[in-house]
Amino acid sequence: MSFAYGFRPGRNPHDALDALYVGITKRKVNWVLDADVREFFDSLSHKWLDKFVRHCIADRRILRLIQKWLKAGVLEDGKRIYSDVGTVQGGSVSPLLANIYLHYVFDLWVHRWRKRHARGDVVVVRFADDFVVGFQYRSEAERFLAELKERFARFDLVLHRDKTRLIEFGRFASQNSASRGEGKPDTFNFLGFTHICGVTRKGWFTIRRKTIGKKLKLKLHQVKSELRSRMHDPIPEQGVYLRSVVAGHTRYYGVPLNSPSISIFRKEVCRMWLRSLRRRSHKHRLTWERMQRLIAKWIPTARVCHPYPLKRFGVIT
Repeated sequence: MSFAYGFRPGRNPHDALDALYVGITKRKVNWVLDADVREFFDSLSHKWLDKFVRHCIADRRILRLIQKWLKAGVLEDGKRIYSDVGTVQGGSVSPLLANIYLHYVFDLWVHRWRKRHARGDVVVVRFADDFVVGFQYRSEAERFLAELKERFARFDLVLHRDKTRLIEFGRFASQNSASRGEGKPDTFNFLGFTHICGVTRKGWFTIRRKTIGKKLKLKLHQVKSELRSRMHDPIPEQGVYLRSVVAGHTRYYGVPLNSPSISIFRKEVCRMWLRSLRRRSHKHRLTWERMQRLIAKWIPTARVCHPYPLKRFGVIT
C-alpha cells in the first residue's frame, strides 16, 4: 500500500514524516488517531502468519526457511525458549514478516474501510507497527477505532489502552481549544518527533516537529556513559566518536523548525566532553579557549539538513 513506509525499498522514516505532514496540512484533517499495538512482535500468530506468507510466496524452500526462523526460539540465561507466537524483535527477518502480517491485517482492511465508510478525508501513514490515522469527522474516527479493535482481536493483536488516543489535531484545533477555555491542543509522537499544531509567520497552519524529550535525554545519557568509558582515550579518538554521534543525530532530527532541539543536543554534548576532559586530571589546564578550538575541529554544527516536507514529497510523488 502507498501509505506503508517501514522497511521497504526506496522508503525511509523521513518519507513517512513528509507524507504525514502533507496529509494533515493539505487535507481536511481535524482528528488524529495515535495508535500503539501492545507487544506487537511478541503477539504475531504463527498460524495466521503462515497463511499470509503462503498467499504471496509459492516457493516451498522459502516457506520452510521461514518456518525454521519462527521455530528457532530465543536464548534467555543460556536456555532456549520456544513459542508458538511472536517473532524475535531485532531479528533480520522480523521486519519483513511484520510487514506481511500488517499488510493483510491492517493495510488491505484500511483501504476497504476508507472506500466503503469514509465520507470525509482519511489520511493513513504506517511505518512498521507504528501508524497514525487522520480524520475529517470525529464520528468516523470513533467508528474506525471501534472496528479496528475488533479487526485486531481477530488476529491476536491488541491496541495499547494507555498509548492509543484520539485527539483533536489540525488547522482548527487551536481555535476550538481556545473557544472552550482550554490550553494548547494535544500533541502526538511519531518516529522520534513530537508533532505540534503551529502557525507560520504569515498565519498559515503548520505542524511543528521537535525531538521527543525522552529520546533526547536518553541519547545524552548514552553519550555520557560512553564518554566515561573513553575518558582516558586520546582526544582525536574521542573527537571522531563525538563527531559521528552529533552528525548522525543531526542528519535524522535536522528537520525544519527543529533547530532548537538539535542545537541543545550539540551544546550538551560539548559540555559533557569538556567535563570529561577536565576530570582526566586534578590539575587540568584545559581552558575554554582551547576547548572551543577542539569543538570547532571535531563537533559539526547543528543545522537543518532536510527540506520542507511539501518540497521533497512533491518531487517524490
